[in-house]
Amino acid sequence: MTIKIETRADVLRRTGKVMAIAALATAVMSFTMGMLVFGRSLAAPITVGQMQLFGLTAGVFISIALSGAMSWRAGLLMLELAQTRRELALMSQTDQLTGLLNRRGFDAEAAAALDRAQTDGASAAVLMCDIDHFKSINDRYGHEIGDKVLVEIADVLRQFAVRHGALVARYGGEEFAAVLTGLSHEQAAHGAEQIRRDCAERTILDGVTQLPVTISIGFTIRESGFDLGGLMRTADQALYMAKRHGRDRVEHARDAA
Repeated sequence: MTIKIETRADVLRRTGKVMAIAALATAVMSFTMGMLVFGRSLAAPITVGQMQLFGLTAGVFISIALSGAMSWRAGLLMLELAQTRRELALMSQTDQLTGLLNRRGFDAEAAAALDRAQTDGASAAVLMCDIDHFKSINDRYGHEIGDKVLVEIADVLRQFAVRHGALVARYGGEEFAAVLTGLSHEQAAHGAEQIRRDCAERTILDGVTQLPVTISIGFTIRESGFDLGGLMRTADQALYMAKRHGRDRVEHARDAA
């Protein structure tokens, strides 16, 4: 159950509620234990030993019960806080429109993937993808259709990631990025071409009408000595070549040693 505490008044109200519950619980337990120790007769004689037994038993029992209840509640609050932190961390690394990683999330995950590839002695390829003439699509059809285009392209990349174990992200605006490990140059080029082709085949407007949408892709691949920043810059250079050579194509650029 989520607890909504936003002001000092909320804190005071909750504190008062907890104190009232604790007082009521203490009274009920004290009365119950008094009945067990002294009996139901209000006129029954009470010895000092009975009073001592009652005080000791009541103090220990009530302390244990209230401490356990407070500890349980504190544990639930800590669990709720941990879940909230995980959700916030996930949101901070996820693009809200497409559900893919955003640039921040991609940089962290890609660096870890490159470290694993380096340890395993595997190659690493970085792809940079850019939707062709995206501004014109927004200007002609509106931002709602532009968002649909982004979602459809993201879905192509997501399915590609599932099939090939790739890491994909919406890197910013109409740009998407991907990291693949353990592939040859030919396999990386084939994967990039597959993404380009699948994007061109998507229907965008109303699920029936196909809005011609193409993407340009630049990629680079290295066998060792991975540097994410260097790989991204080289892939971006290849993307620029793809744009300059007519768009709707895949270009490869070699990363500088």
